Amino acid sequence: MRRALCVGIDAYPFGPLDGCSSDAERMTSLLETHEDTTPNFDCRTLVAPRDGSGAVIERAALRKAIKELFEQPAEVALLHFSGHGTVNDLDGYLVTQDASTYDEGLAMSEILKMANDSTVEEAVIFLDCCHAGNLGNPPVINNTRALLREGLSILTASRGAQVSVETNGGGLFTSLVADALDGGAADLLGDVTAPAIYAFVEAALGAWDQRPLVKSHVAKVIPLRKCSPPIETAILRELPTLFPVPAEDFDLSPEYEATCDEKDEQKTKTFCKLQALSRVHLVVPVGVDHMYDAAMQSKSCRLTATGRYYWRLAKNKRV
Repeated sequence: MRRALCVGIDAYPFGPLDGCSSDAERMTSLLETHEDTTPNFDCRTLVAPRDGSGAVIERAALRKAIKELFEQPAEVALLHFSGHGTVNDLDGYLVTQDASTYDEGLAMSEILKMANDSTVEEAVIFLDCCHAGNLGNPPVINNTRALLREGLSILTASRGAQVSVETNGGGLFTSLVADALDGGAADLLGDVTAPAIYAFVEAALGAWDQRPLVKSHVAKVIPLRKCSPPIETAILRELPTLFPVPAEDFDLSPEYEATCDEKDEQKTKTFCKLQALSRVHLVVPVGVDHMYDAAMQSKSCRLTATGRYYWRLAKNKRV
């Protein structure tokens, strides 16, 4: 069982925004299914667009929705919030539509407590709002240290003292997260995980941009979405067969090349698999630039460091 709550607020009485509702809707569309359209998360979407056509998202409504997200057992419970965020000397806050001075919205410490107390196996929180990096930090006592239970990951658009920007009609952070979920952060198995999403987002932002944060306390990593892998999993599983010893080279000859008069049908099939592995940088030719030249010149190929990693996974039946 996998649940997701996607919240986007544009219609603030003060400082209205433009892209938060569309952010929440895009996240919902990606999380509802894997790339092959099989079901993924059971999503609930709360949006308050500027035209007033959506929900009214006040503090009590947001608290209730987040409580319901985390209170029942599940494999994964995921929260995405896009809207205003603020901070004072007591806490950070997700700003709701009924916010007022000294009563800014839902406290980040309250959200953290709901996630920490939850019985869900994995809890994941994405915050695209100003001062989002305060989530996970205990208020007042020490607001630079995170307190997370095992199985909780938090990814935020910015540090606690930074603002978060919008670009092209949506939050910059959410745009990058969505691209990561859409396959940009997928590994060779097609899995997109929270750590991979953070690496994708962090690499896209420069030293002068808002800096995303990740806070995580996990013993295992659960894929949040599955995308089409760049290589057939069946070929990955053959790595220990193709390379019985991962440190040894695979000797080639012209018989492996389909365009050669001396070709051998079985060897050309094997060579197709080696070429597929080469295209995803798991195998490299030795002494030449291309696999074709390695075959025609009777050279060899070998596993890269990443290739040896996937060799071990295949050997241990983990792919």
